Amino acid sequence: MALKATIYKAELSIADMDRNYYGTHTLTLARHPSETDERMMVRLLAFAIHANEALSFTKGMFDVEEPDLWQKDLTDAIELWIEVGQPEERRILKGAGRAGHVIVYSYSTASPIWWKNIANKIERAKNVSVVNLPSETTAALEKMAQRNMQLQCTIQDGQIWLTDGTDTVLVEREVWKAER
Repeated sequence: MALKATIYKAELSIADMDRNYYGTHTLTLARHPSETDERMMVRLLAFAIHANEALSFTKGMFDVEEPDLWQKDLTDAIELWIEVGQPEERRILKGAGRAGHVIVYSYSTASPIWWKNIANKIERAKNVSVVNLPSETTAALEKMAQRNMQLQCTIQDGQIWLTDGTDTVLVEREVWKAER
């Protein structure tokens, strides 16, 4: 018998002073049986960083043809393709060919090894950015994972703060590859 996704609900209030974006999103996240709470929370963080009415979670791990999140325009063209984890170079380049912008959020103590093996293979992709999140940060985010969450995200001067009302996490980002 196949395992089913675990459903998480989040009310995410965002105050992004860097982009002048303010909004509250009621989100439903389907956590694949093989996905960890840590990875799910990184997906939620990626949503918060790029929040937009057109940004949505995809089938992700349930469909290998889709990224974790994407933003499409009214013609169904993919404007933003977001991957979480350590995707293969082929997947990143596929996204680069289909979308205006691709962002990979890597997290894990093994990320530097992954990046060392993949960096020169995706360097030619001008519309790709790779951002690493320290494993201490994502471990703290993982502790916030609840089946029903109320989260607030504040972004100002490049700093990201995520709180659940009890705990607050400062999210530091390390840009390994910037879009050219």
